[in-house]
Amino acid sequence: MHAEQLYRAALIGDIETVGKLLAGGLDPNTPSEGPEEGGSEGGLALCAAASRDRTEVVTALLSAGADVNAREDGGWTALLWASANGHADAARLLIEAGADVNATNEVGDTPLTLAASRGAPGVVQVLLEAGADHEKYDGDGDTALEVALGWAGVHLETALLEQIEQEGWEYVVARQYAKDGTELITVAGRSPDGEESEQVQAQRGHAAVATLLEDAAGVYTPVEQLVARALAHRDVDEDAETWWIVADSLGRRADEETYEALARLCVSEDAREREFGVDAIAQFGFADGEKPYLERTLPLLQKMVTTEGNPQVLRSVLAGLGHQGDPRALPSVLDVLRRPGHKRTMTDPIALADVLPPDHEEGLALLISMTEDEDSEIRDWATSGLAGLAADTPRIREALAARLSDSDLRTVAEATRGLADRGDDRAAQGVSRVLAESDDEYARELVTRPAAEA
Repeated sequence: MHAEQLYRAALIGDIETVGKLLAGGLDPNTPSEGPEEGGSEGGLALCAAASRDRTEVVTALLSAGADVNAREDGGWTALLWASANGHADAARLLIEAGADVNATNEVGDTPLTLAASRGAPGVVQVLLEAGADHEKYDGDGDTALEVALGWAGVHLETALLEQIEQEGWEYVVARQYAKDGTELITVAGRSPDGEESEQVQAQRGHAAVATLLEDAAGVYTPVEQLVARALAHRDVDEDAETWWIVADSLGRRADEETYEALARLCVSEDAREREFGVDAIAQFGFADGEKPYLERTLPLLQKMVTTEGNPQVLRSVLAGLGHQGDPRALPSVLDVLRRPGHKRTMTDPIALADVLPPDHEEGLALLISMTEDEDSEIRDWATSGLAGLAADTPRIREALAARLSDSDLRTVAEATRGLADRGDDRAAQGVSRVLAESDDEYARELVTRPAAEA
């Protein structure tokens, strides 16, 4: 009975019950013997928690000795469940605990093929970083890339409906965002008498997944095809995830043919194509501190400051100038920031700090003014930029110290880090405040790591 309680608690994320059962001596590897909701005979608590992304429960079970590679009926491991359901956070925890990234279930599914079928780029990135074999076939003889490409060309809602469609049933489609930013589609059906129901899910991330897997496999996809993927998903993902995955892929190519194709996009009549061209070319060829195309990209972006009239494209140009990390871009950055009607966003302090030389008083004054902006996100990034400057002057220290009382604790953490790096004793105030008031992992880590690691 206790095993069933543990399984149910893991499934719903009831960490209190999980903790009590484990503290009472229950072996976390004891399978649930009864059929559970969302599970099957022989269900394991770790698999239940992973299938629902209950990361706190996953951590507790692993700490209590749960076998990270234990299998349920059908050969399912916790990592297979996390991958099938698109849960990158749970997958990462399991991999760190030693999960087999190439394990297969009884029908031959691998974590990578399941994540590819789901359309979950977040999980795919985690698996590839952990060394998952992208060439391994599933039970149908398909690689993860072939799975992703097969899904990328279909209407997702229709394809999902066809999986569960039954005559006379009623169906609804729900759309929301998954944690990795791609759109999550849920198709749910119910029988006429209401006694039966079924649902199926997938993420609209197959194009992004295909791009990641093509890079892993060394497959050269034509620029035009990749651009089409990016443009199609520009307004679908929460934060343009597919767009940026494609842009990064093209930026890493560092070949003349790709550069010329992106440069042509930068002068396209279509504003969306120009925007993508800028985003992809802004870091073109950057690797290990080398910038082989800098003397071409910098003039291109500087010229676009003069010619570009679309605000969204100009925003990308501003970010691109910052990416160059070259003080020669400063006049163009200031040109954009000073324009009448310019709407300040977090891109402004990021770009300005990236190109600001240590002795430019006007630029420094503008960056400091951004640390006082009404928008907390702008203050945060401006303070981060100010803290990261190579210069160490009383003016910079006082501006950082002023942020120790900021209402936004991430801003406080950035100011604290900047003061600590400069050996200013006032950093201790920020450390105390962040540790006492914030549960933000990034902020806490920022104020506690040694200066040498900053």
